[in-house]
Amino acid sequence: MQQIDTNMEETFWPMNKISNVFALCTAFIVVTFFTSSACAITLDDGDYSYMPDGTTLGLIYTQHVEGRGLYSKGKKVSDDVKLTSEVQMLRYVKYVDWKDYAFVPQFLLPMGSARTGGDWSDLGVTNGVGDLLLVLPFHFIKDPTGREAFAITAWGWLPTGDYDNNNELNPFAENRWKLALQAGRQWKVNEQISLELVADVRFHGDNDEYGVGNATLEQKPLWELQGHVRYYVTPRTFVGAMVSNVRGGATRVDGIELDDSQNLTKLKLSIGHSITPDIQLIGSVGQDMYIRNGIKEEMRVNFRLLKLFK
Repeated sequence: MQQIDTNMEETFWPMNKISNVFALCTAFIVVTFFTSSACAITLDDGDYSYMPDGTTLGLIYTQHVEGRGLYSKGKKVSDDVKLTSEVQMLRYVKYVDWKDYAFVPQFLLPMGSARTGGDWSDLGVTNGVGDLLLVLPFHFIKDPTGREAFAITAWGWLPTGDYDNNNELNPFAENRWKLALQAGRQWKVNEQISLELVADVRFHGDNDEYGVGNATLEQKPLWELQGHVRYYVTPRTFVGAMVSNVRGGATRVDGIELDDSQNLTKLKLSIGHSITPDIQLIGSVGQDMYIRNGIKEEMRVNFRLLKLFK
């Protein structure tokens, strides 16, 4: 199996093949940054809380993300690679009881704009609609207070977004199917404190129209572990913190391994307030604390507006 070192050290390949592979590697780094911003399954505090049968939620997300600095094998190889995204996302959630359990079918649709700067400024600006995401949690605990929960969730990404392999930027669509399995457990420690632990694994289909040469992109499974803590200042207001680690996900293009497996640690701080009994607003800020390969996320600002319907 051929392998390529993304540090761009000396190899013995023909220069035209090296140039093509590195162009595709650059494109994948950009896609990874933007799609992880728009479609990551890192959760908000309380996402695994159970709600009564028939409850419907409508959610709107808005997000600003700035990344700077290109890393390879944990070392910064460029300080002047800049990526920025503005993302909006719509989400629909429906709680359905079944015997002693509950299903919660959902869909999410991201859209937004992306731009590059610095060394990659020639990649420009792109707007688009992302891949449709279908989600189905299965709850084993139906706690009416919403403070205790255990669920297993299937996530599926459908290749429905704006994708054109002739474009240098395809920030929100990947032209491939993806599936994730996730387990989440939430505990009520006391009246003020809740804890959540979530783990998932993501599987990726192939993109056989990758880049202008219609290369085939393959990716190994990606694993994530995240922990959340919430402190209720009042019954309607909480502050929270989250730390997560993502590993794996090495890729290869037309059989050439890019040696780009991930080891990413990120931190997020949030505050949530129920404006009324059926409207909640959550704001959060976060950044990457460590990244092995790719663009380091220096700042992420999220706002989530939730409306409850019954």
